[in-house]
Amino acid sequence: MKLKFLSKSTIIFFVAFILMGCGKQQSNVTGWNYNDKKTGGFQVVNSYREQTPPGMIFIEGGSFTMGRTLDDVPTDWNNVPRRVTVASFYMDQYAISNVNWREYLNWMRLMYHNKPELIDRAIPDSTVWRSELAYNDPYIQYYATHVAYNNYPVVGVSWEQSMDYCMWRTERVNEMELAKRGMLELPDFEMVKDNDDHDEIRKNVVFSKEKYMSNMEDYAPETGKKPLKDAFGEERRVNMSDGVFFLEYRLPTEAEWEFAAYGIRAMKGTDNYQEKKIYPWEGYEMRYTKKGTPRGYMQANYVRGRGDYMGIAGHLTKNSPIPSPVNSFAPNDFGLYGMAGNVNEWVYDVYRPLTSEHVEEYNAFRGNVYVSPIFSENTQDGKRVRVPELDEYGNIKKATEVEKTDSTMAKYVKLDVRNYRDGDHRSSINKSDWTTPIDPDEATKKLYDPDATDMLSTKLSNTVRVYKGGSWKDRAYWLNPSTRRYAEQTSSSSDIGFRCAMSRVGGDVQR
Repeated sequence: MKLKFLSKSTIIFFVAFILMGCGKQQSNVTGWNYNDKKTGGFQVVNSYREQTPPGMIFIEGGSFTMGRTLDDVPTDWNNVPRRVTVASFYMDQYAISNVNWREYLNWMRLMYHNKPELIDRAIPDSTVWRSELAYNDPYIQYYATHVAYNNYPVVGVSWEQSMDYCMWRTERVNEMELAKRGMLELPDFEMVKDNDDHDEIRKNVVFSKEKYMSNMEDYAPETGKKPLKDAFGEERRVNMSDGVFFLEYRLPTEAEWEFAAYGIRAMKGTDNYQEKKIYPWEGYEMRYTKKGTPRGYMQANYVRGRGDYMGIAGHLTKNSPIPSPVNSFAPNDFGLYGMAGNVNEWVYDVYRPLTSEHVEEYNAFRGNVYVSPIFSENTQDGKRVRVPELDEYGNIKKATEVEKTDSTMAKYVKLDVRNYRDGDHRSSINKSDWTTPIDPDEATKKLYDPDATDMLSTKLSNTVRVYKGGSWKDRAYWLNPSTRRYAEQTSSSSDIGFRCAMSRVGGDVQR
């Protein structure tokens, strides 16, 4: 409709609406203006739309039946089907690749060249390719370093190394976000690399979101050309209320990973899905069956049978007998690649066979360790303030025991609930007194004593983590997203990699 056909009253309404939108935003409880120095200068972001983190895909959450869909071939009895709900989150479209990991290594060598122990911690274990009766020397030498394997999934990394990578990625992504907005200058990396007083330089230039927001005196990053300002026109640092920072990258929980792997979506116009999938793709076949796809080719990278890793020359079913590039094969309904086969993937959870019977129905997870930050006294603008202490990575140090504070919160506690309700009566927690520390070693001594000779005891501990997905050297059974296995969090393998996840704040629907 053209404007000349609108009535006079309609035009007045639209003008009033526009002017109202341009006016000052007010508090609905006090009537005071936001972002106005005349009324105190309290700053509120008027509009916020969450960005999709680099390299990730939005996974809309929902409920699904988590757990066993096939026969329990290993007879572990560790995966009872149960209905759970997963909140919306973000997940990497691809598994972390060798080139992704080498970027991390390059940064570590640049910033910590005088701390070889930290660099060594970040290097993948290439010896995972060794086999007593196989010639895998080329993979030992070149898989992690040669350009030909850039886009292949990184392997030989432990759960702990994967978590280190997530922390590093969190800081780099947020640092770059501030730099792109003109709120922060990136450090002079050449100066960092060549300076003899490397420890002191690193303290001032290694970006940490927590360190940045804590306004620590020994960390004064150079402000960019477009610094953020308060309502009085003075420069200030970004905080979480500004909607600039991304949340922390982390490993996905087991429930998140399984939900994302199936790619479950409701049937159009209904509040249900048609069937529980066996694999991330539709149907029960391991080969492509849809019209327009190359029939006979496999839908994932796995072992077809004894000694058959890639098919017959002239008609290979995949391009590599080892892991394939991370973008190989078709994505699932969420757009995620490699959620079955290629490499298994670490998830966040501690493994327990009985977890499925006890975890919460919403955001199921076993692995929480609640700890408090360690604070120290500091002086800012002539005032004594309490700021969190940071380690050399820039992460907040955690308290190891109950400590009193000067706030109304009477206590900070260390509460390790990785073994909560795992079958040992001593691991039960009285929720009315969560301020009492619990010794996790004592709580699990009976069931999880690694030195026990009792046949009823196991060798599980609080550092055994779940991995899922099946790999290039697994049979089809393990490609079912519900199957689960475990390994020590310090161990690594030629068939285990990972991808990152991130929680979503605000609404669970992406509009």
